[in-house]
Amino acid sequence: MRIFRVLNLFLLLCFAFPAMADDIVGFWQTMDKKTHRPSSVIAVYSYQGKCYGRIIGIFDKEGELTDTIYHPISKATAMVGDPYYCGLDIVLAASPKEDGTYRGRVMDPRDGKVYKAELWREGSNLVLRGKLLIFGKNVTWLPFSENSFTLRFKKPDLSTFVPVKAVAKD
Repeated sequence: MRIFRVLNLFLLLCFAFPAMADDIVGFWQTMDKKTHRPSSVIAVYSYQGKCYGRIIGIFDKEGELTDTIYHPISKATAMVGDPYYCGLDIVLAASPKEDGTYRGRVMDPRDGKVYKAELWREGSNLVLRGKLLIFGKNVTWLPFSENSFTLRFKKPDLSTFVPVKAVAKD
């Protein structure tokens, strides 16, 4: 009888972890700390049981989405090949944990540095905590409204996203 309980628990965990990924998958808006205006749109997607976050849009100073994956403008000059910011994965291989958090890495595309990261839902928001040793910093991302997608900035299909590795210049 005990073997059946262990088997049931194992099966529950096998099916629960991939389902948990849906908790953070979606579209998120980052906010500028100084101006309190939207700064970018991040698409969090699931790939082979892990979550990744890709920059898909950047707001200009007037609050318009002018830099997008469809019309990229700004380049990440700290990265090998100077890729566009829009299209870069900044949340890397975040795995769901039993406590409801996701642990992986986060990359700062301005300098290419990679830090340990933890993500979790807090109400309707997503919190990302970047860590360096015992120090850390939390950033709250707000849901990006479905109504915010337009003909010019159409909603991408997250199921087609595959992680893209970017490397910092030496």
